[in-house]
Amino acid sequence: MKSRDISLAACSYSHVLEIISNKWTALVIYSLENGTIRYGEIQRRIEGISQKMLTQTLRQLERDGLVSRKVTPSVPPIVEYALTPLGDSLIPCMKMLKDWAADHYSEVGKAREAYDTSGAEPVVR
Repeated sequence: MKSRDISLAACSYSHVLEIISNKWTALVIYSLENGTIRYGEIQRRIEGISQKMLTQTLRQLERDGLVSRKVTPSVPPIVEYALTPLGDSLIPCMKMLKDWAADHYSEVGKAREAYDTSGAEPVVR
């Protein structure tokens, strides 16, 4: 059987990875794992995230259908976020990846160290 070329444009897997590979996206999704919470609570749960980055991440997740936003009119308005059923369906997959990282990241670190000390071409990021 002939192997096929991989087309990034047609690869749904790469599109999903693009969504969840952002530094903050997984953390925002995990912060919403146990139910509806307010913006300020999300920000308190995620160490180091700026207001701008949290807002951008939530908007992108809302656009992608993974997060819902509910505004309750009051002074000030109450804004709550929750995972949609689609977002909730992503949690088991993300947990598997998180478990893999916990089990194997030290091996990745050792491989990097071995590569870096082998005299091989440095990796440019």
